[in-house]
Parts: sequence; C-alpha cells; structure tokens
Amino acid sequence: MRQPQVAAVRHGRKGNDVVVLVIGGAGYIGSHAARALRRAGHEVIIFDNLSTGYEFLATGFELVKGDVLDAAALGRVLPRSDAVMHFAAHAYVGESVLNPKKYFHNNVEGGLSLLNAALAAGVKKIIFSSTCAVYGEPAKVPMEENTPRQPVNPYGVSKLFFEQALESYDRAYGFRFASLRYFNAAGADESGEIGELHDPETHLIPLALGAAAGRAPELQVFGSDYPTPDGTCIRDYVHVNDLADVHVKALDHLAAGRDSFAVNVGTGQGYSVQEVILEVERVTGRPVPRKIGPRRAGDPPMLVANPARAQALLQWKATRGLHDVVATAWNWMERSRGVAAK
Repeated sequence: MRQPQVAAVRHGRKGNDVVVLVIGGAGYIGSHAARALRRAGHEVIIFDNLSTGYEFLATGFELVKGDVLDAAALGRVLPRSDAVMHFAAHAYVGESVLNPKKYFHNNVEGGLSLLNAALAAGVKKIIFSSTCAVYGEPAKVPMEENTPRQPVNPYGVSKLFFEQALESYDRAYGFRFASLRYFNAAGADESGEIGELHDPETHLIPLALGAAAGRAPELQVFGSDYPTPDGTCIRDYVHVNDLADVHVKALDHLAAGRDSFAVNVGTGQGYSVQEVILEVERVTGRPVPRKIGPRRAGDPPMLVANPARAQALLQWKATRGLHDVVATAWNWMERSRGVAAK
C-alpha cells in the first residue's frame, strides 16, 4: 500500500499538503476549485478531456488531457496523487431526458472507471461534485440531507448512482468520500480571470446578463404562475468561490482521517427569477429584455438548501450573496469577450 509520507518526500512537500487530481479541472467549478486548492498550499494536477472545458482555464497548472473512461490514462496519473476531486459530468437536465445514454455512459460508467482506477492506485479519498437533483421534487423546503433521494430525471439518477457507488466502496474498501450536493452554482472569480463558460449556456444569470448587454436573445422566463410570492421559481444561488472553498474544507476533513459524508452546499437563501432579473438590472444599469413563457417540465417551485450540516461538520458557510454573484459574473462577462476561442 502506498505510504503518504513517501509520496510527500517524492513530491518535495511539507506538512499536510497533498496532491489533488482534479478531474474536469478545465471546467467552470473545477477551475475555481483548482485555484482554491493552490491558495491552500496543495499541489494540483488537472485531468480533462476538454470536451466541455477550456484549456486556458487550466493555465498555470499541470494539465493531463484524458478521459475518465480511459483506465490506462488514469492509471498513469493517479499514482502521483493523494486525493481526487471529480467534476467531470454532463450536467444538462433537459439533455439528459432526451439522451440518457450519454449521461449514463459518462456520469455512471466514467465514474466507475475513475473509482476502480483510483482503488487500483491506492488513492482512497474523493470529493464528488454532486447535486440537489438527487432529491427530485422535495416535499419541504429548505432541504436537509435526510430528504429522500428520488431524482426525477436521468441527470439526477446518474448522480445518485455514483453517490451510492461511493457508499458501497466506502463500506467494502474503506474508500473515503465527500458528496457535495450543490444548489445553483453561479458567479465568477473576483479577479475576472475565470468564470462561467458553457456552450450552450442554460443558466439564468449569464443568460440575463447577455440579454441586458444585447449580446444574447431576450431572456425566456419559464412560468409566472408558481405558488411563490411573485409567481416565478425560487432557487438558492451559491457563489462558485464559496463552492471552491467547501471543496478544500472537505479535503481537509478526509485528509484528517475523518468519516465519509454528504452535505448540501447552498446559502440557505432563495431568490426568485424576477428578483435575479432585478439584481441584474441594478448591476448592469440596463434593462433585461424578457419574454414570459409556460412552465418548463420538472421545475419545482422552490429549491433552497438547509446548509447547517456543512457549517457544523466543515465550519463552512457561504459568504457571498446575490449581489456578489451577479457583479462578479458581469465583470467576467465584460472581461472575457472573445477569450473562449479554442
């Protein structure tokens, strides 16, 4: 079995710093987590097939181009690692309904390929990018971790499968994990150097900002007749750098030899689509052209986290609010025009 102190000497490291293999580290959340890890003194190796990631988001890090389904490629890099952060998942709910094969191939088969390669390399710590979609449509809000996991789309099913695989590998092989169930990740690094970049873009805040800037079509608002104060859906928007910070806290927890866990990662505060649009208008000083349409199938009226367990277990709490989310996203959008050309 690989000895941690030998690895530390081999990498020339001191203290408790670890080498973290960030799967999908050239993507939105992974690139922010990689920088948070580096700020905390850890060494980072990014592993990404660049199918949805961008090479420039990995600038300054060792980048290994490879796919989670390629056991040989994983086998070459995992022995240099002490822990894994796994962000490499397809994540469009609507697409998962239309093309579940794609989602189960990457999110389930790819996830198992990664788990088995890590097990073979003796790397038994993983922080998993999970989602509140594992709960489905909750009976009560705010949502706690004991909410029944009953996903209503293939994307949520694929994430739940991997959570259950992690639970099984923990029991059988002592494979320690953290399942971080995100709510709505949003915003960008305060530096403006990295931020949200999806093709196609489906997230409310960048779409609203694009509409306000005249660089995107009018915003489509799906439903105005929900049982909420203004009739539009309410969501919990958590800043991507707060998300990145909780990954570092989770790594510290596992590195200290503590037990596996799953926690909700959100602010505990929900905002409606209409409230987000108003904040976008305040930040940009421009109106958001929009069109109200019918509800979108599968959209619950309200999804808000109860983040108390993350605070108690990891001493983590989101420190940025909706204004910070929108302002940093706007700064990134203004600075990044044309930067994503591959």
